[in-house]
Amino acid sequence: MKSSRNVFYLLFFHAALGLERVRWCTVSEAELSKCNGMSKAFSEAGILPPLECTAGGSAANCTQMIKDDLADAVTLDGRLIFQAGREHGLKPVVGEVYDQEIGTSYYAVAVVKRSSNLTIESLKGARSCHTGINRTAGWDVPVGYLTDTGHLAPMACDLPKAVSDYFNASCVPGANGVNYPKSLCQLCKGDSAGQNKCELNSQEQYYDYSGAFRCLAENAGEVAFVKHSTVPEYTDGRSLSSWAQRLRSRDFQLLCADGSRADVTEWRSCHLARVPARAVVVRPDTDGTVLFRLLNQGQQRFNGVGAKFQMFDSAVYGTQNLLFRDATTELVAITAQNYQAWLGDEYLRAMQALSCDPNTMPESLNWCVVSTEEIWKCGEMAVAFRKKNLKPAIQCISAKTKEECMELIQKKESDVVVLGGADIYTAGKTYGLVPAAGENYSADDSSNAYYAVVLVKRNQSNAFTISELRGKKSCHTGLGRNAGWNIPIGVLIKRGIIKNKDCNIPQAVSEFFSASCVPSAEQDNYPAKLCQLCIGDESGNNKCSASSQERYYSYSGAFRCLVEDSGDVAFVKHSTVFENTDGRNTASWAQNLKSSDFQLLCPNGARAEVTQFANCHLAQVPAQAVMVRPDVNVFALYGLLDRAQVYFGNSSNGSGFKMFDSSAFQGKDLIFKDSAVEIVPVKERRTYTEWLGSEYIESLEGMQASQCSGAGNKIAQYSLMATVIPLLALCQIQGLD
Repeated sequence: MKSSRNVFYLLFFHAALGLERVRWCTVSEAELSKCNGMSKAFSEAGILPPLECTAGGSAANCTQMIKDDLADAVTLDGRLIFQAGREHGLKPVVGEVYDQEIGTSYYAVAVVKRSSNLTIESLKGARSCHTGINRTAGWDVPVGYLTDTGHLAPMACDLPKAVSDYFNASCVPGANGVNYPKSLCQLCKGDSAGQNKCELNSQEQYYDYSGAFRCLAENAGEVAFVKHSTVPEYTDGRSLSSWAQRLRSRDFQLLCADGSRADVTEWRSCHLARVPARAVVVRPDTDGTVLFRLLNQGQQRFNGVGAKFQMFDSAVYGTQNLLFRDATTELVAITAQNYQAWLGDEYLRAMQALSCDPNTMPESLNWCVVSTEEIWKCGEMAVAFRKKNLKPAIQCISAKTKEECMELIQKKESDVVVLGGADIYTAGKTYGLVPAAGENYSADDSSNAYYAVVLVKRNQSNAFTISELRGKKSCHTGLGRNAGWNIPIGVLIKRGIIKNKDCNIPQAVSEFFSASCVPSAEQDNYPAKLCQLCIGDESGNNKCSASSQERYYSYSGAFRCLVEDSGDVAFVKHSTVFENTDGRNTASWAQNLKSSDFQLLCPNGARAEVTQFANCHLAQVPAQAVMVRPDVNVFALYGLLDRAQVYFGNSSNGSGFKMFDSSAFQGKDLIFKDSAVEIVPVKERRTYTEWLGSEYIESLEGMQASQCSGAGNKIAQYSLMATVIPLLALCQIQGLD
């Protein structure tokens, strides 16, 4: 009976795997010896299919051999599972299980003294203690985490340099080679005689988990990156080491990812990442359930007292952790057979950030621009970056339109373009591009976005609401612009306040408001009322033009239109009123204005103070984003821009190139918006959908699908309708549905 069952397993295995045996790849001679022992034990027990052992010599060789069908399986740790999955498509199928407190599936944590005031957000400039270079809890996870969240910005993927720049001083045992910054070993202690400083072994007293914690306990460092069990193991009398005997666990805390702190017992909810257990990986076409059956039969026979072969003990071979970790209590089948699910989001994000490899960095990035003025500014930017030795270098590529830029990037003829609003949607959905960095427009606001608001004068006797706008005079920043046209008109149509019966939006707007100034609406077929309030330049020329020659153009112009009582309402962004009042604008029309003389109209029918824009607005508009192909390293690009803005951002001194100023090039918002104050990391908003937000996208897609079906003949009369209508969907109105 037993032999017939084994024949069934063999046939089943052969059918599923296309193999008559399992070739296990080993990473060392000792592991090959143990593998041969396991093969012999399995064979004698009648466990099929036969297990064959092959020498790979290293984990990297083994993953390549498995990909090339020269081997079938190998056990890897988290970092190697990530590399094998990303580079070769290998999948984890069998995982190790350990006792949570002593095993290797643990939580990587950041520990500080309770008396310190550090948080995860304020680590810059602190002194840091690490278990060792390239070690999981002491280096990989914290450096990956800090890079992923934008705290670290490694230019040209130089992670050690980024860590050195970020922390004031560190002890990173093993970072004592010629290519490492000196500050990474500055806090290290060496042995009792002061020798062997910063060595990657126990002669360095601050090496490993206990050493990194000791570095913190002895005040050499202010934060220690260790595993969750380190503090309990060396406090409250559990350690005999003289340096640890008086330490109390209550005197230490953990730094949490949300900026808070927690007791050292709260590591399940307060950590940088859960470090996954090791797992057996195979080719994507291998049936993992069959491999688990093989190993499961083995562990049932060879994981108990008295068994002649021990799967989870390597002492007989003179070392530890061969084939499987000695701490393994059992092997389990992995249900979701993909490396991302096994590694978990936290660890996966840290590994993705760490994968920024200086050896794979391109020498230059092709930056796509769309106008003569942008080419000019881009060329100056490339020269300025090169003079400061910023890497990778910038090469400027010109295209006729933003969409042509997207196409060039998709075809790998360009790499980078800065986009806003609906262009980000098109770039992501149609061309597969992703955000690499974003703009931020306020030093006090990290949301990287602005709010489209409805601004009115404070007026007790005529305090109309948003639902009472019919017949009022309106001031707009310009036709087709987000805060001044797309969002407010889209909102008013969506709420049914403006009736858009023939899909003739300009006509509907002109019938709704008694008069307007909508710069750029002076073209053929557009109702004259849309330009009625515009005033042009000092001579009365260029009336309604989409340029500064029209004094009511753009944000400040639309606000001026309201200030001078030409209009009753201005559609602008939330910061417009602050930029032009309380002495911030010295122009004659603005110099005596007070921000308190204005109010906002809210979608719910209320009025609010201008400072309450976060709760009283039509929509939150996503910031512009730097968009790239998914194979362009976003961390390297952010590292370049972050370093560049130290020299060329708004805070830069001198009269040289300025990233966020286009006046020297006779233009506005060239490459970056002039209102940007800094380039910021994307953090968790890694895709175009995450950057734009689901409401924005649902609204966009809904408007495109439903608003004007069957009315194409009307739309054709208006040159801008093709772009205006989808843009109207920017109205991600809170509570308007």
